[in-house]
Amino acid sequence: MKSMKNSRKLTIRDIAMMGVMTAILEVAKQALAFLPNIELITLLLILYTLCLGGKVIYVIFAYVMMEGLLYGFGIWWFSYLYVWPLLAAFAWLFRKQESVWFWSMFSGAYGLLFGALCAIVQLIIGGPAAAFTWWIAGIPYDLIHGAGNFVLCIVLFRPLKAVLNRLCI
Repeated sequence: MKSMKNSRKLTIRDIAMMGVMTAILEVAKQALAFLPNIELITLLLILYTLCLGGKVIYVIFAYVMMEGLLYGFGIWWFSYLYVWPLLAAFAWLFRKQESVWFWSMFSGAYGLLFGALCAIVQLIIGGPAAAFTWWIAGIPYDLIHGAGNFVLCIVLFRPLKAVLNRLCI
């Protein structure tokens, strides 16, 4: 994938594109909000990472702040401060991968692990019992999350990557 990551300096084009990418994240979230744990955020952040490199952190934190402003800065919000950057870090580590199957399995696995990753906040606040309870209670949703991520990635990875390839020059 062509990338904007080569230049360390942010250009006006970079900032505008990141603003649009952030808006797309929120629109995508709202569009699928009626489906429990089915989301495009994981796939989009993987693709944004491949396109932007380290600059994706600006998109991630803009999105996380928007989520807090729209839904309140509850306990769940703190997990977004590390869950989404962690996804970007792993996507960057595997950036050489071209296989849609790899990215679909990666995306599905991240959905399966999402609840466990979010339970870290519960561990800090309430201890091991609270974290374990939080995680176990969410397993049915994590299964849906993982399956949804896998299917969405298998279907949309190539077309969305093609669009981003044209934009990330």
